[in-house]
Amino acid sequence: MDIHDYTTSGGKNLIREYISARPIEERRELYKIRHSIILSGFSAFQELNTRQLRGKLYEIKYTDNRIMYVIKDGDNVYFLHACQKQKGKAENFELETAIKRAKELGLSL
Repeated sequence: MDIHDYTTSGGKNLIREYISARPIEERRELYKIRHSIILSGFSAFQELNTRQLRGKLYEIKYTDNRIMYVIKDGDNVYFLHACQKQKGKAENFELETAIKRAKELGLSL
């Protein structure tokens, strides 16, 4: 399975920027998650702490961080937004950011 990070029209990879700004332990955890998805595909998601947010939009929970993603098909997953969890559920503006980016990429939710 291929992971596609959200990248701005100017070429900025916002997911990798978020990861790079996290402490080393959190970076290691996320890269471990990414590696597992690339190698194992759908079965990796069964091992991860995930939750459906809306339609085809899901989140991966790790530590107090969240990665919002959409699985387009059996070979591609799109990481749309990364954020640090502040409260018990996804903040509306975080959710809306992921939804906006999905639409921008032509991904149906």
